Amino acid sequence: MEKVRIQKIISDAGYCSRRKAEEYIAAGKVKVNGRPCSLGDKADPMKDLITVDGERIYVERKKQFVYIMLHKPRGYITTASDELDRKCVTDLVADVGTRVYPIGRLDKQSEGLLLLTNDGSFANEIMHPSNHVTKTYRVTVRSMLTDEIVVKLSEGVVIDTGRTLPCTVTVLTNEPDRAVMQMVIREGKNRQIRKMCEAVGLEVARLKRTAIGLVKLGMLKPGSYRELTSEEVRALRAAAQKKSNGGKR
Repeated sequence: MEKVRIQKIISDAGYCSRRKAEEYIAAGKVKVNGRPCSLGDKADPMKDLITVDGERIYVERKKQFVYIMLHKPRGYITTASDELDRKCVTDLVADVGTRVYPIGRLDKQSEGLLLLTNDGSFANEIMHPSNHVTKTYRVTVRSMLTDEIVVKLSEGVVIDTGRTLPCTVTVLTNEPDRAVMQMVIREGKNRQIRKMCEAVGLEVARLKRTAIGLVKLGMLKPGSYRELTSEEVRALRAAAQKKSNGGKR
């Protein structure tokens, strides 16, 4: 079999995302046939022994891919495991029957739509920064919104990682001590919505992701999950490919 980049082998095996696998490699946690590897190294997934922190990576010859939609509750962290024994989103999908990992993340106090899979290529398509797959959030803040604040958020604000891309902001309710807005962003910087609100002087009381691309959370209850339909998987792939092709189909 042709040799493949090691981070792809790890993600395709359903151990973690490709980006996380690259972090493990850079940290010296990945070995091939007992020797530490480097970013860019390749291996034969059918012949070489690959381990992450001593745990062997098994590659199935005919892998059955799983695509999950989870309604992440507040209080759970978006990771496959945690050294501090905190509640992990993977605990909620333990009965799926195969190991899946989150696509992207929601911070501990945020809730809503989270995708999980064991398909590394699919996860990479959705997460890759250049593909700009949209994410929709319902954001509750502890003050009234002004036109000036809405315009600033829409045009992009400066946070610790640089200026955010323009986004769509729709005010749903606006009262003296509480406002609710829908925000649609095309990137996924760490804690981006919270940092954007902080940059314009807003305190977030509640943050819920309601959609990724055309896939909506709907009436799925907190802590529950379901498999994505084939149409939903195709829609997500199409959204990522459309962006990567510069909007051309």
